[in-house]
Amino acid sequence: MFVYILLILGFALLIKGADYLVKGASSLAKILKVSDLIIGLTIVSFGTSMPEFVVNIFASIQGNADIAIGNIIGSNIFNILVILGISSIILPLVVTRRTVWIEIPITFFAVFLLGLLANSHIITKSSFHGLSRTDSLILLACLGGFMYYIYHIAKKEKNSILASESENIQLLSLPKAAIFILIGFVGLSIGAKLVVDNAVTLAARLGVSQSLIALTIVAAGTGLPELATSAVAAYKKNSDIAVGNIVGSNILNIFMVLGISSTIKPIPLEPRNNIDIGVAVLVSLILFIVMFTGKKRILDRWEGAFFILMYIAYTAYLIHQ
Repeated sequence: MFVYILLILGFALLIKGADYLVKGASSLAKILKVSDLIIGLTIVSFGTSMPEFVVNIFASIQGNADIAIGNIIGSNIFNILVILGISSIILPLVVTRRTVWIEIPITFFAVFLLGLLANSHIITKSSFHGLSRTDSLILLACLGGFMYYIYHIAKKEKNSILASESENIQLLSLPKAAIFILIGFVGLSIGAKLVVDNAVTLAARLGVSQSLIALTIVAAGTGLPELATSAVAAYKKNSDIAVGNIVGSNILNIFMVLGISSTIKPIPLEPRNNIDIGVAVLVSLILFIVMFTGKKRILDRWEGAFFILMYIAYTAYLIHQ
C-alpha cells in the first residue's frame, strides 16, 4: 500500500514541478529576450534530462549496462511517441521551420551516430561491443557542437523582435523566475525518483527482466518530467517549449548522458540492443516526415494518436519478446 502512496506522491511532484518550471522558464525567456524554443532546448531540456542522467550515472558506476542503455533508448522513443503524441492531442503543436530542418535532424543524427558507435567493433575488429571511452569523447564533442549552435542562435535572436513574443506568459521578476525554475527542477527530480523506484519495485516482484524494465518502466519514469513539462506547456499554448523540451532532451540524452556515462565506465551492449536503437532511429525519421503530412510543420491530433498507437505496438513487441 505504501508503494502506491509514494507513486501518487511522485506523480503529484512531477506535475507541480513541471508547472513551476514552465512558468519560470517562459518568464526567463522574456527577461533575457531569448525565444521560448531556445529556453526549451537548453534550460528546460537540461532540467528534464536530469532523471535520466542520475539513473545512468548510478547504473554506470554499478556496471548495470541494461539499465544505462535501455533507459536512454527507451526514453527517446517514449519522448517522441508518447509525450509529443499526448501534447499534440492536447493542442496541435506548431513547429518552427528551423526545428524541422535543423534540430529534428540533429535528433536523428544523434541516435544514428549511437548505432554506428555501438557497432564500431565490426570495423575496428575490437573484442568489445558497446560504447567505449573513445566513443564517449565523440559524443561529448558532439555535445560541445550542439551547445555552440544553441549559443550562436541565442545570440542571433537576442535582439530579435520575434524573441519570446507569447502574450499569455506571466512575467515574473528574475529572482522569482529563478526560484520557480529551481523548485521545478527539485520537484521533477524527487518526483521522478519516487515514481521510478517504486515502479521498479513493483515490476521486480512480477519477475520482469531488467532490460524490459529499463526500456519501459524506467524509461517512462525518467521521461515523466518531459511528459509533465510538455503537456503543461501545450495546455498553456506554448508549443515552442513543448517541442523544444523533447528535441533538446533527446539530443542531450545521447550526447550528454551516454557521453558522460560511458566516460565513467564503458557500456557493453548486446546484439538485441540494435533493434531498440533501430526503432529509435525510425521514430526520429517519422517525426521529421510527419512535419510534411497534413498541415505543414504542425503535429496534429491524429498524428499524435498515431504516435501513441505506435508506442503501444512497440511495448507489446517488447513484452512478447
